Amino acid sequence: MVPDVVHRRINHAGKGSAIRTGIGLATGDIVLIQDGDLEYDPNDYARILEPIVDGRADIVYGSRFLGKPVAMAWKNRVANRILTAAANLLYSAQLTDEATAYKAFRTTVLRRIPLECRRFEFCPEVTAKARRLGCRIHEVPVSYNARGIAEGKKIRARDGWEALWTLVKWRFGPLN
Repeated sequence: MVPDVVHRRINHAGKGSAIRTGIGLATGDIVLIQDGDLEYDPNDYARILEPIVDGRADIVYGSRFLGKPVAMAWKNRVANRILTAAANLLYSAQLTDEATAYKAFRTTVLRRIPLECRRFEFCPEVTAKARRLGCRIHEVPVSYNARGIAEGKKIRARDGWEALWTLVKWRFGPLN
């Protein structure tokens, strides 16, 4: 058994920075990313990992919109639909849930994606760059328990605008 690697930052630098650090520290064949707020059920790990383990996919997104209906604030649902439509239009992605916080990657594929994200823009940046590199994104249904601001949800409207800008920016800019 491979020991877990724990890395703790003294200063919070954002979700994207934490993910980029984690990618650098990863030692396994697959990197699974899940937000720490438990809106997503860890019991879905097998479902997320299966297409990669079986050799059917290099990237898997857990979709909140495949399967049973999701209880989500209307403004979050509208923002998600706009971001997903933008990703599908700009990158021919054929996704149902671009903004999902539940993603898995073959480590070698993820390390080929030159990420610059610092905050919540990880999701649109990794989607944009993966698609620009020709990667297909496979989706599977996952469970989702929506939280609101009162329960600690941190994403705000400005993050949605930043996500949209990120999708547009990486469509027309260099991959780096």
